[in-house]
This record gives sequence, structure tokens and C-alpha cells, in this order.
Amino acid sequence: MATQPKSIVISVQVLVLSLSVAVIFVIFLLFSLSSCSCPAITSTSASKDVGGGSESATVETGAGDRISATTEDIEWVKDQIRANGLHMQDNILRKGINPRTRAQQLQDLLQYKGISHYEGEEATNHTALPCPGELLVEEHHSNYGEPWAGGRDVFEFLAHSVKLVPDSWVLEIGCGTLRVGLHFIHHLKPEHFHCLERDELSLMAAFRYELPSQGLLNKRPLIVKGEDMDFSRFGSGVVYDLIYASAVFLHMPDKLVWVGLERLADKLKPYDGRIFVSHNIKFCSRLGGDECTKRLTHLGLEYVGKRTHDSLLFNHYEIWFEFRRVKG
Repeated sequence: MATQPKSIVISVQVLVLSLSVAVIFVIFLLFSLSSCSCPAITSTSASKDVGGGSESATVETGAGDRISATTEDIEWVKDQIRANGLHMQDNILRKGINPRTRAQQLQDLLQYKGISHYEGEEATNHTALPCPGELLVEEHHSNYGEPWAGGRDVFEFLAHSVKLVPDSWVLEIGCGTLRVGLHFIHHLKPEHFHCLERDELSLMAAFRYELPSQGLLNKRPLIVKGEDMDFSRFGSGVVYDLIYASAVFLHMPDKLVWVGLERLADKLKPYDGRIFVSHNIKFCSRLGGDECTKRLTHLGLEYVGKRTHDSLLFNHYEIWFEFRRVKG
């Protein structure tokens, strides 16, 4: 009985010492984790065709930016709309809002020489980069027959398809006013986005309005005016991860499309690089399946298949046709 209390005292001392060591270890571990500079890995969701349908796929990138909306994001938006009791209302004029049409805005811009009604001689009342009124009222956003905001949908689909990273190289044939291109320019490193565009007004909108308004002048995209599939001004050493044409080949002679494919085949990254063409590939199907396959094989290209993309903003599924380079 005399030794029992002593035994209890020793056990308590050991227990206190053990707990102290454990607390110190936990604090050290938490400090180590908080100072870790490990790259962020973000999971993103994409869709791909499987047997005529779509299935969800997860894409991981080291860029730290999630590209497309997840299922949870979409459900969150729906919940917010329901929670706020929101419904589409008629466009009724309300106090505190100045609902002028683009034509009325343009008239004011021309009449008052700018939204601030500058006074003075014409030679002294302009800014460093004068912007035409037609661009300031964003008339070019309606030039292509589909929602301007839908460019985000196109970007998301293509970016996931090639597992886009900032180091990727992208070429758009017919980038117009950068409805899609702005999103690529934002995510890519400077000078990594290239475009061949023939329309002067679209190019003016891209350079004089879209790039400055989006803060992307520092990204220095290489945008070239041309319509003859001449890619020589983009340099000979560039190998693209993605080449795409959205509703452009529809308006070109089949012969010119094939000239372009021949010139681009060697500029596409072997195996992993992709060419995407939207809407249809009549330049190929009009030849007949076997003849088209022969021409593609001769160029070192292969038709991968038809893809569909569930667009959030177009209100329909987008159809794309995918090609890859099979020669190193």
C-alpha cells in the first residue's frame, strides 16, 4: 500500500510529458504545412462524346484557375435565382436607368465628341487611343449572329479538350472581334495566341476596343490580317497545341481549306495537338469518306470524331469536329 501513491505520481508525470511533446509536434506540423509552396491543382469539369452522348470528365491543371462551371456552380446559380424570386420581366423603363439604344448612344457620342462632352478644338480634345463611337457602343458584339457572351462557352470546350495551360500555343482562323480569343489571351502567356483574320472592321474592334477594355494589351497577341491561309508571319518555329476555326470554313472554298490544312499540318503538335472545326466539315464529306481519309493521311492528319458541347449561353449544343496529327 505504501508504494501505490508513488506509482500514480510517476504515471502522471510521464503523461504530462507525453502530451507536451505531442502538442509541440502538432504545432510544428501545422507551421510546415502553412509555409508549403506546393502548386495548386484544380479540378475542372469537361464533357466529351461517348457513343453519341456526353459524359462528365475531370481535367486537372496546374494553372490554379478553374476554367468551366461545375455542376455545383450551376446548382448554386439556380438556387440564388429561386431564393431571390427572380423572373424575367418586360423591359420597362425605370427611374435611375438610362436605357438608350446603341443608335441613341452613338448619336450622343458623335454630337458631343465623347461621353464627357469635351469642349475645345478637334485637334486637342482626343485621347491617346481614340476609339470610334461604333466600337464604344459595342455594335460589333452583334455582328456574328450569336451571343457575344457565348465566346466563353467555346473557350471552355476547346480549353478542356487540349488540357490548356499557360504555355500552350493557340491559333484561331478567323478570330473576328475576339469573342472567343479574349478568353484564350487572358489565360495564355504573352504572344502565345495567334490569329488570322480578313475583316478590317473586326480587326479594328479587336485592337481599338476589346484588348484595351479587357486590359490585355500586355499579352501581345499576334493578330494578322489575311485571307489566303498564309501563316508565314507567325514564324516557322511555332508548334500549336490547338488550331480552331469556328464557323469559318463554311464560307471558304474547299480548295482553300485544304491548302490551309496542308500548311498547318506540320505546325500542329504531334499526337496531343488538335484541330477543331465547328458546324460541319463539308470540305471533307463532299469528297466522300475514303477520299477524305486518303487526303488527311497524306497530310499526316487523322479525323478523331464528332464532339458535342452543352453550351450554357448559346441555348443549344455546339457541334465540333476533331482532328489530330499522327506523324512526329
